[in-house]
Amino acid sequence: MTTTLALSDEHTDKAPTRRAKGHLSVVSRVQLAVLLVATAVLYLWNLSASGWANAFYTAAAQAGASNWTAMLFGSSDAANAITVDKTPAALWVIDISVRLFGLNPWSVLVPQALEGVAAVALLYFAVRRVAGAGAGLLAGAVLALTPVAALIFRFNNPDALLVLLLVAAAYCVQRACEKDASRWWLVAAGVAVGFGFLAKMLQAFLVLPGFAAAYLVAGHRPRKRRLADLLIAATAVVVSGGWYLALVELWPTSARPYIGGSQHNSIIELTLGYNGLGRLTGNETGGLGNLNHDVGWGRLFGVGMGSDIAWLLPAAVICVVTGVIVTRRAPRTDPTRAALIIWGGWLAVTAVVFSFANGIVHSYYTVALAPAIGACIGIGATLLWQRRFDVRAAVTIAGAVLVTVLLAAELLSRHAEWTPWLRASVMVGGVAAATLLLVSSRMGPNVTRSIATLALVSCLAAPAAHSIATAASSHSGAIPTVGPTHHSFGGGRAGPPAGLLDSPKPGQALSAALANGAGNYTWAAAVIGSNNAAGYQLASGAPVMAVGGFNGTDPAPTLEEFQNYVATRQVHYFIGGRMLTGRWGSSNSGSRESAYIAQWVETHYTPIVVDHAVVYDLSVLPRNS
Repeated sequence: MTTTLALSDEHTDKAPTRRAKGHLSVVSRVQLAVLLVATAVLYLWNLSASGWANAFYTAAAQAGASNWTAMLFGSSDAANAITVDKTPAALWVIDISVRLFGLNPWSVLVPQALEGVAAVALLYFAVRRVAGAGAGLLAGAVLALTPVAALIFRFNNPDALLVLLLVAAAYCVQRACEKDASRWWLVAAGVAVGFGFLAKMLQAFLVLPGFAAAYLVAGHRPRKRRLADLLIAATAVVVSGGWYLALVELWPTSARPYIGGSQHNSIIELTLGYNGLGRLTGNETGGLGNLNHDVGWGRLFGVGMGSDIAWLLPAAVICVVTGVIVTRRAPRTDPTRAALIIWGGWLAVTAVVFSFANGIVHSYYTVALAPAIGACIGIGATLLWQRRFDVRAAVTIAGAVLVTVLLAAELLSRHAEWTPWLRASVMVGGVAAATLLLVSSRMGPNVTRSIATLALVSCLAAPAAHSIATAASSHSGAIPTVGPTHHSFGGGRAGPPAGLLDSPKPGQALSAALANGAGNYTWAAAVIGSNNAAGYQLASGAPVMAVGGFNGTDPAPTLEEFQNYVATRQVHYFIGGRMLTGRWGSSNSGSRESAYIAQWVETHYTPIVVDHAVVYDLSVLPRNS
C-alpha cells in the first residue's frame, strides 16, 4: 500500500485516466480489500465489550423494535411517553437490526461499524476518481485510523450514520461536477444530506457551502443551469428531510409521544432551538448550560477535542491550501480543484462552527471532520508528491510531516504513562523523514519509496495507536471519549474509558420487581431523566417513563398529567435518584415539572429501598389521601 501511495507520479498535470475513474486493477482491488478488511477488524473486534454502549439510544431501539409508533417517532419507551432529542433515522437502522437479530450488543453496535466501513469505501472511491488509487487508499486510511472514528463507528450515537450519508453526498457532488454528468447526481447529493438531517438535524447542513461552491465553480453546465441545478438540489434536501418534520407536526399530539428536547411538544422547535441555533449561541432552553469554556481556534487542539481529531488537521490544511495553489491555472472545470473545494469547504465550515459554538458541543462530534481531513490529505499530498522535484513542493511536504509529528508528540504527552516509547519513535522517524524529503528528488526510486514509507508511518503511527487503544477499551454513557485506559497495551491509565452520563445498572431484585406485573401497567416505572429510565428499562424489559426527557427539563408529563397516570393505575413505581436538571433559575432553564413530580411523590408515598435504589410504590393508597 505504501508503495502505491508514494509513487502516484503518472499524469502529473492531468486528471486520472478513464481507467482510474472506472475499473479497478487487480492490485487496486487487493489494496482496497486490505483497507476495508483492516477497517472492519478495527471496528468490529470485541465490539460487545461495550455492552449497551449509549443506553439512551439502546433503550429507544428496544422500544422501536417492539412498537411501530415508537420506531417512527424515536420513542424512549414502547408506551410512547417521550422521544429522544434527535430525529430518529439512525435509530431506524438499529431498530431493524434488533427486530432481525434480537436485542443484544452486537445487533445494536454492528450497524455503526458497517456504516464506518462503508464510509471508508466511499471516501476511497471519491478521492480515487480525481487523484488515483494511492490517494484513495491514503484518504481511507486516514479516516479509518482517526481515533474519534474508531470510537463512533463502534458506538450507537447517530454520528456514524451522519458521516456515511455526508460522504455519500460529497461523492455525488464530485460526480455532478464531471463532464456529461447527469443532474441526478446533484439531486442524489441533496437527498443524502436531507437524510443526514434526519440523523442529526442541522449539523448535516454544514457541508452545503462547500458543495454549492464546488458546483458553481467547476460544474460543466452553463452558469444559469448550474444555479437552477442547485435550486433543484436544495429542493431535494428540503423534501428528503422536511417530510418527516411535516409528518410529526401534522400528527395528532394525542396519538404520538412528546417531542423530547422541546418545551412545546414541537419538532420544529427542537430543530431550530435546542438542536439548532442554540448550539451556536448557547441559548438552549432546557439544556445543561454552556460548558464550553474553550471557545476559539484552540478548541480543536485542546484537552477536550485534540486527541479525537487534531492529529492530522494541520497537514490537511496545508494539503488543501497547496492543492488549490497547484491547480490555480487549471481549467475552471478541473475535477481535482472541484474536489478540493468540496472537501476543503466541508473541513473549513465544520471546523469553524465546532471551534466557536457557544452551546453544547461534545468532542465526539468531531468525527464529522475526519472524512474531509482524509480527502484533503489524500488529494493534496498526492499533488505535492508528484511535484516533489520542485523545491517548493519538497519543502511543503517536509513541513507538513514535521508539523504532524510535533503535534503528535504534544498530544501523546497528554498520556505520558502510556507507551512512552511511541512519542520518541514518532519524533525521530518524522524528523528524519522530513529531512530526507528535502533531498529525495536526488535519490533513486527504492530509496525514495523508503523515505515516503517512513514519512507515512511516522505521521500515522500515533493516531493509529490511539485508535487501537480506543477500540481496545469498552465505552458507555452519553459522552464517550477516545484514548487509552489501563486496559490498553498494558500501560498506565491515561484517561477515563467513558461512562459520563451513564445509565444505572439495577440489581436482580429491583429488575424483577419492575418486570413483575408490568403487563398490568402502561409503564412499569417512572424516573426523572432519560438515561435513568434507559437503565431500568433495559434491565427489566418493561417500558419506563423518562420524566422530563434527557435533562429532566421537558414539561412531559406535567404534574397534573402524572397524577392522572397514577390515579388511573398506569404507572407502577417511581424511582428516585440522580437527575440532570439543567439550569433551573436561569431565563432558559426549561420546565421544573419533573421536580414538582418528584416532590409530590416524596410527600405522598412511602419510600422503600431495593438494591440501593429508593422506590415508591404508586399502586398503594398515598399518605394523607
